[in-house]
Amino acid sequence: MVTFGKKLKERSIQEWQGYYINYKLMKKKVKQYSRQLEGGNLERRHVLKDFSRMLDNQIEKIALFMLEQQGLLSSRLRRLRESHDALEEQPDISLVSNLKEEYRAVGQDLLKLLFFVEMNAIGIRKILKKFDKRLGYRFTNYYVKTRANHPYSELQQVFRHVGLGAVVGAVSRNLHELQNNQGSYLSIYDQPVLPLQDPVVDSIRAAVDRLTRSTNFLNFMAKHALIMQEELPSPQDEEGEEEDGRYHFMSLLLNLVNTFLYMVNTYIIVPTADDYSMSLGAAATVCGVVIGAMAVAQLFSSVYFSAWSNRSYFKPLIFSSIVLFIGNLLYALAFDLNSIAVLLVGRLFCGFGSARAVNRRYISDCVPLKIRMQASAGFVSASALGMACGPALAGLLQVRFKIYKVTFNQDTLPGWVMAIAWLMYLVWLAISFREPALQPEEIPKISEESNNSAVQDVNLEKGIKQPLLITAEEIEEQAEDECDGSEEAVEDSRAPANSIVAAYRLLTPSVKVQLLIYFMLKYAMEILLSESSVITTYYFGWSTSSVAIFLFCLGLTVLPVNLVVGSYISNMFEDRQILLVSEIMVCVGILLSFHVVVPYTVPQYVCSGLIMFVSAEVLEGVNLSLLSRVMSSRLSRGTYNGGLLSTEAGTIARVIADATITVAGYLGRDMLLNVTLLPSLVICVLSIVATCFTYNSMY
Repeated sequence: MVTFGKKLKERSIQEWQGYYINYKLMKKKVKQYSRQLEGGNLERRHVLKDFSRMLDNQIEKIALFMLEQQGLLSSRLRRLRESHDALEEQPDISLVSNLKEEYRAVGQDLLKLLFFVEMNAIGIRKILKKFDKRLGYRFTNYYVKTRANHPYSELQQVFRHVGLGAVVGAVSRNLHELQNNQGSYLSIYDQPVLPLQDPVVDSIRAAVDRLTRSTNFLNFMAKHALIMQEELPSPQDEEGEEEDGRYHFMSLLLNLVNTFLYMVNTYIIVPTADDYSMSLGAAATVCGVVIGAMAVAQLFSSVYFSAWSNRSYFKPLIFSSIVLFIGNLLYALAFDLNSIAVLLVGRLFCGFGSARAVNRRYISDCVPLKIRMQASAGFVSASALGMACGPALAGLLQVRFKIYKVTFNQDTLPGWVMAIAWLMYLVWLAISFREPALQPEEIPKISEESNNSAVQDVNLEKGIKQPLLITAEEIEEQAEDECDGSEEAVEDSRAPANSIVAAYRLLTPSVKVQLLIYFMLKYAMEILLSESSVITTYYFGWSTSSVAIFLFCLGLTVLPVNLVVGSYISNMFEDRQILLVSEIMVCVGILLSFHVVVPYTVPQYVCSGLIMFVSAEVLEGVNLSLLSRVMSSRLSRGTYNGGLLSTEAGTIARVIADATITVAGYLGRDMLLNVTLLPSLVICVLSIVATCFTYNSMY
């Protein structure tokens, strides 16, 4: 098999030879480091410092050359634009062909530049992987996170080819406009897919697809799932994952269906929970406990399902389906048994069947890297769709009849429908799911020679957590202070967290602030959704169908809002700016929701609720996107991972919110709205202050 160094030499563009990554030199350097370390002639911290500086210089050389070439292409395109404008004023078909050829020439040079970027990106990825392998480091994760997330990152130029998109767009658009030689100029914005494609445009599109296999929207949506993956996966790794037979499309689909059904199960009772509680002799506000019981059980189920998924995926999904079937059956039978206790036990069973940790883990472990982002986005989309469909389905179940002594009405039908749905899913799961072969986790061998290397991993891990503008000297000082760590500490530095407490200790101040933000937005959303039936019935006299339509419309905003933020807003503003503005808008929505003006009107409630919900959705996406980038790599695997921490934070918020509704109910329904909104406002203000303080100290 031809090595990458030979391939780079053979395929590189000769006139640009001096601007490629010097892979051969860096490979020799890695071998030299290895020999010197074995001989004891070099300290490991000097290796890190020297290699980092050398790679930074290589990336700077590549990035500056890319900018220079982009400038040359832009100048040529500007001159061609002038000729193009002249043709529009005085059409001359004989000149159209010449202009198209000139645009094609620019396109060919653009293809050369895209190929240049691709080869260098592969080279950087491979040399980092070789460095880790030969020297026993886990340096790649540290290097990429500290460089790629920095506001002045040159690595962004290579791996996200910043700026090239505008050149690609200019060439493609103008060639499309000149597609018709009769002078009828079409725009790619008016007709995105033309029947006749220019070969150069097709080649450019294929080259861009190789560089970025996913859109910004998919990337943004995927971060909602908080499924952390390697920053720089190699093509060989991707191919290997497909070949090992772990991935199975139907199994992935079953995981996504499980996610969808669980979210439907969560929200299908919201429009009728207050009516169901009153029919069993309880107060309407007991709906908070009924809705929250599922979240209480989920606090425990998330942990044991996460641990179970270390050994199996099929068995926990089977168990989940059976428990959810029983839970919904109990929920439906509580009406005829006239027992609020059975109702609550049914909801607890539903919470004990929450297999979201398994769904997330399956995507992380078994889906190939090249489609993992799409699968993660599918996980989030399935959740959003289930959230919207749950209340909508409840609105359709407005019938009443009896079979023998069993009552079917708007209160019990959600339980019966979901019980049948889980039974059908259980049969499908048993027939179609394929258990992937579990791969044993590699335990690194600790020797005296690798001791210092592993201690350095601790320092690197801590270096990731520091503010982005920390100096190399400060990192070096921290490394020197901690080089006397024991072998036990070395093993800990490589192992995942073994408890919730250990996982919490790995969190930096900025991560804790982001978990606080996540807690706040989940609390505010749960207050809005769970008390909606009680509030709207009291103030506006809405029926169950009206509440269901309102909640359905709120749920439908999730995907369009994320599409706008992921595709447009996130490209125009920094994540921390969107984060702060979204928090302020959530606060505005909460303030507008208070009942201080008489009478309390439908427009006020609907508009304030929409502002709060949409802002919280934007905030969730940006917050989890930031969280996935700064979370410690030790929280990307094991039972107590980053996904579990975020799930627990959100679930605790929901439990407290639902408990708040029930407690506030004792003060009377006229006080319920303001009393429940007050804690939301306090937590929101605290999160805004914490965000301002944290990010001001970092930037």
